[in-house]
Amino acid sequence: MVKLEKMLLDESLPIYTRYRAMFSLRNMQTDEACLVLAKGFSSSDVLFRHEIAYVLGQLQNPISIKSLMEVVEKLDEDPMVRHECAEALGALGTSECTEFLAKYLSDKERIVRESCMVALDISESGDQFQYANTLSKVTSVSA
Repeated sequence: MVKLEKMLLDESLPIYTRYRAMFSLRNMQTDEACLVLAKGFSSSDVLFRHEIAYVLGQLQNPISIKSLMEVVEKLDEDPMVRHECAEALGALGTSECTEFLAKYLSDKERIVRESCMVALDISESGDQFQYANTLSKVTSVSA
């Protein structure tokens, strides 16, 4: 796990290597892996932070709620990252997430507002619609 964390966070490594670490952590599907993935929000790369949010949305692990909410709350964060965090919170679908998302339905950024609407719809749909639900077919690989 430590090796994957170092690979994930080392911005001097090729992006392919960092993505490989990201997906290896995702495939572990553990609380610890989710917490390591959330550290990826410190990256200087906007697209990488967006992908971290997407992967956390796939995992749908409640341990990531706090990190996802913190990113949505950061008004200086890139709107694409905030939008993906909002959708990940919708995939989690807890009452805490839905209450939080409702507060951002009037966000100044259109993509965040609309993502909160979609996230609330995802949350309300239950089993009818599963956000990025492909992990049941994934097996863990090592980096």
